[in-house]
Amino acid sequence: MNRYKVDANGTGADGKPMHIEFDAKFDGKDYPMIGVPWADTLTVKWIDADTPQIIQKKDGQVTMIITCTVSTNGKTRTCTLKGTDEEGRKVNNVVVFDRQ
Repeated sequence: MNRYKVDANGTGADGKPMHIEFDAKFDGKDYPMIGVPWADTLTVKWIDADTPQIIQKKDGQVTMIITCTVSTNGKTRTCTLKGTDEEGRKVNNVVVFDRQ
């Protein structure tokens, strides 16, 4: 895979709907993203064959590093988020996505 594309809907911690969208290549360049208040761009790279890493930035500064693992059947992605949210609070979360 040489591209990482996400078009996802969900519910935020505040109970409000949310939408995240980006389309990035694994080339070390910054790409725009929408729906994440603490980031306006991201860079993606491979840690290993099943583990992409997303580096999110706001105004050029790294705000969040997300490391994901894709299940062997390709149906589940588990991501660990470490960084700082839009209010400056430390984040250390695990999120699980199921393909539908």
